[in-house]
Amino acid sequence: MSRLLKLNQALLKAYPWITTPFIANAPMRLTAGPSLAVAVSSTGGLGFINSGAKATDMHRDLEEAAKLVTSTPSLKEQKLLPVGVSFLLWSDDVEDAVSAIAKFRPCAAWLYAPPNGQKDLDQWSSRIRDASPETQIWIQIGTVGEARELVKSAQRPDVVVVQGMEAGGHGRARDGMGLMALFPEVSDAMAGSEIPLLAAGGIADGRGVAAALCLGASGVVMGTRFLASTQARVAKGYQDELVRASDAAHSTTRTLLYNHLRGTFGWPEEYSPRTIINRSFIEHERGIPFEQLKKLHDELLAHAGDKAWGPEGRVATYAGASIGMIHDIKDARDILRDTQETTLKLIQG
Repeated sequence: MSRLLKLNQALLKAYPWITTPFIANAPMRLTAGPSLAVAVSSTGGLGFINSGAKATDMHRDLEEAAKLVTSTPSLKEQKLLPVGVSFLLWSDDVEDAVSAIAKFRPCAAWLYAPPNGQKDLDQWSSRIRDASPETQIWIQIGTVGEARELVKSAQRPDVVVVQGMEAGGHGRARDGMGLMALFPEVSDAMAGSEIPLLAAGGIADGRGVAAALCLGASGVVMGTRFLASTQARVAKGYQDELVRASDAAHSTTRTLLYNHLRGTFGWPEEYSPRTIINRSFIEHERGIPFEQLKKLHDELLAHAGDKAWGPEGRVATYAGASIGMIHDIKDARDILRDTQETTLKLIQG
């Protein structure tokens, strides 16, 4: 059992403040900001900031994170900025990314959703390493094929996040698999690479972490659980819905509808987000024209406040299949501590 709890030495060397079991927060678009990232890192995990909608957002968030770190005793002496930053390769600009990384030197850069596959990952990895050689490259994958491409690449990542289809947000739409089946096969495909593998998708408490460690993961990534934290940049109505909803097989679905209602287009076709079903999706299934749904969505978002979310709401509530295990809104530090403690009890007996 002690083997399961031993920190991967490569991870410990790169992130000396981390504690076991290793937990990172997912870099959720717009909602994972400096407060969440620093809270997670300060408690022995690794916090990630999403790149944001604009380059100026990314620079502002990294600057704020750097200020928070200077007042955090457990982090302020670190050589690199002890938070990571993420990029969506299909929409983000590599020049903006390299500029921010060279200036702030975050400890990790998470790359995801390349429109041209491994070619894009190689280009971004090379540019980031030139700008900040000590910044670790994290790459998120959701298929065995992607794992095989990574192993063959000359720009192999430092960490790979293996995301099962239980995850919230954008994941593999047609060729995704559940984490329990996906992770072992990816691990076999990458055997001998010495690249730490982290498990993601449907993990919201110590039971999920313990299961991931038994699968051979070096740690885990949690997204939806940290959405339900006091540090997440998300509306109260959104968080209330995370607490209310359960039975994800019936209450969530994968659809691009909410992307389009928000005006977001361009994701590569293999990706689709998981979201909690509300009035927009129900009426979409009934054949209500998109233009009408869009009008109703925008009106509710502009005037209804927190009532824009919920069963009768119309606004996107991206969430993973773990929603039935989320019963409250807590400080991110408490979420991480509680999850680690539960994991230790389960594994140590």
